[in-house]
Amino acid sequence: MAQLIMIVDDEPGVRALLNDTLRIAGFETVEATDGMSALTLLRTHKPDLLVIDINMPLMDGFELVERLRSTNDLTPVLMLTAREDKADITRGLKIGADDYVVKPFGIEELILRIKAILRRSIRNVDVPTLLACGPIAIDDEQHLVTFNGEEIDLSPTEYRLLQILIEKKGRVLSKNLLLDEVWGITFESESTVVDTYISYLRKKLHRDGFEGIKTIRGVGFQIQEPK
Repeated sequence: MAQLIMIVDDEPGVRALLNDTLRIAGFETVEATDGMSALTLLRTHKPDLLVIDINMPLMDGFELVERLRSTNDLTPVLMLTAREDKADITRGLKIGADDYVVKPFGIEELILRIKAILRRSIRNVDVPTLLACGPIAIDDEQHLVTFNGEEIDLSPTEYRLLQILIEKKGRVLSKNLLLDEVWGITFESESTVVDTYISYLRKKLHRDGFEGIKTIRGVGFQIQEPK
């Protein structure tokens, strides 16, 4: 059965482009013209992912995502922003969006981002269910991250990035490798999304003397056991 994607955008041309592109890629789609319409549509449809524009009348993309997350609706979200405004991007990721694409976007990149989000929203049975690095522990059966026994709230993308780092702890992982493993971006990209998410993990996990997530300048990132 094809996965269902809900497109939420007030621009008819963008909705038509997304609808055609996603259907050609093998997805089913439903459309909403703004946040309020999307909430109404969600009463009768259960999409696998939402593509949400930030700038919309009545209820913008930020408010829609906030409403969804406040009701514990964890449906993956890809946000569309008309400009590469870091404040917009940071706010969207902080309130629970899984990724973003800047308009005008490339069709190939959009599809890769969507497939990557859908892929990481499904637990990988090949990944060890228990992982640890110093005070950090991951129980993949329960999708749970703890720090010295205290539960840490991570977004699906933060979780997957941490999982990859700990699976390969001690190894230096290039930005391109992480873009491929976490975001499904297999081509050369100048995206700063890896740096952004590394900073989010550090804010949540660098505490009580632990500073294990390292930047290896010009190469990539690694996580190290405490000395």
